[in-house]
Amino acid sequence: MVPFSFAHREFRLGTRIGDGRALYWPDEQALLVADLHLEKASFYARFGQMLPPYDSRETLERIAGAIRETGARRVFCLGDSFHDRFGAERLEPHAAGMLAALTRATDWVWITGNHDEDVADHPGGTRVEELAVSGIVLRHEAKAGEVAPELSGHFHPKLRLAVRGRNISRPCLVVGKDGSSGRGGRMILPAIGALTGGMDANDPAILSAMQPATEIEALVPAADRLARFPLWRQ
Repeated sequence: MVPFSFAHREFRLGTRIGDGRALYWPDEQALLVADLHLEKASFYARFGQMLPPYDSRETLERIAGAIRETGARRVFCLGDSFHDRFGAERLEPHAAGMLAALTRATDWVWITGNHDEDVADHPGGTRVEELAVSGIVLRHEAKAGEVAPELSGHFHPKLRLAVRGRNISRPCLVVGKDGSSGRGGRMILPAIGALTGGMDANDPAILSAMQPATEIEALVPAADRLARFPLWRQ
């Protein structure tokens, strides 16, 4: 796990923490994940696009592994935890059992997103639209005009690079520094879901969502360090 600072707090990211897709906040003993999109495969199956029906298991296994590694006692899911309003009802018994065990073992908080805002009853845990923890706002999508430090998801950022003639893609954090106020800053988490795909971290939609910022960069765990890639600078 590699420590780094955001909004004067220490966070940790590592290749084994949710395969680089989950963030750990030591002071809060909290794991933060975004965009699980549980039961995405079964959603598409209803329309004739058959995908392996194990995406929920794989996603929950990533989260369970990150909890074991970090010892997290709290889990914050930053929205789009289910792919659609009926996703919770379609969980097969094994995945449903995994989720029940995880929500019993931790203080689990569901933050609603655009895909799951109409889910009637999330299984286990507590459901909120957004919340602030130790001065940092947790929500699904970055909010224009927010001046407090903010953690969000929604965009599924990935860094795409050409390395030795090969094109590679890696989930990444996107971090924006607000040098004008000295108080703000935004971080967008990658999607932890098994079938979520991703948006290029350089996409104008992501860069726009990070404003106001004086500097934006992508962070990717690489062994015992964080590789930083500048995306935009004022």
